[in-house]
Amino acid sequence: MKKNLKTALSVAALATTLTAGVFIGQALAAQPHMRAALDYLRSAKSELESAEHNKMGHRAEALRLTNEAIRETEQGMADAY
Repeated sequence: MKKNLKTALSVAALATTLTAGVFIGQALAAQPHMRAALDYLRSAKSELESAEHNKMGHRAEALRLTNEAIRETEQGMADAY
């Protein structure tokens, strides 16, 4: 009887751990808002690169900040794993 109880508790603990792991993994992998933000930032970068250069430095600064935002977004996504 003691052995059966120990086995049942072990199986229950293992099942709970595996279930929790699956849900946590899915939560970390699903980052639709960060993915969308990254796509928009990359599109903005492309538009800024295509814009005329004579903007009294504002275009270059916007491009610099957009590149920084891309790096930060990518890092945030990587750190979520």
